Amino acid sequence: MAHGSKLITDMKRSDCIKALYPELADRLVVTIMGACAQELYDLGDRDNFFYLQHAMGLASSIGLGLASSLPNQKVVVLDGDGSVLMNLGTLATLARYRPPNLTHIIFDNGSLLSTGGFASHTTSGITDLAAIARGAGCPKVFAADNNYQFLEACAEAFDSNEMCTIVAKVEAVGPDHFGMDIALPENAFRLKRYIKSITNYELRITN
Repeated sequence: MAHGSKLITDMKRSDCIKALYPELADRLVVTIMGACAQELYDLGDRDNFFYLQHAMGLASSIGLGLASSLPNQKVVVLDGDGSVLMNLGTLATLARYRPPNLTHIIFDNGSLLSTGGFASHTTSGITDLAAIARGAGCPKVFAADNNYQFLEACAEAFDSNEMCTIVAKVEAVGPDHFGMDIALPENAFRLKRYIKSITNYELRITN
């Protein structure tokens, strides 16, 4: 991709999440707010899903905490370019601790789709999140521009014993509706109960 050029893709985040959905049944899943959370929720809500509403930028931090506290549990973070750009230091922190049970998937649509649709810094192709993740020291980074590359990267990541980062270029499109029948506090305590039921680990939740 030439510097400053816009990458054209026909990959949709909703299709990626739909393809992943069967593999998420036995993993702790943290999503960013907005469209990504809604698209996962619409496929079928599960007790092991945590939709991080009203906290843009922090899904990767929550995922890191879960993966570090629960080393025997696989953790998947479904993130976005706007969220990562808001908390860019998270890539260096993830690289520092690199929990081997964490897969960090960044859907890069070049847009702050859930907060007005403004262009993000990745829109023109100047800011390369995969390159930043590598430069930060993330041990295994994949870049996917089509469905085949994405599924191949996910398969390798899910079978890996290393922390993996996947940056997937997707279209700037989202769901045609928003509405989830679960509030953030309820979701948090449900996840706490789920984790205790499978690990006997008492997850601490503070206001």
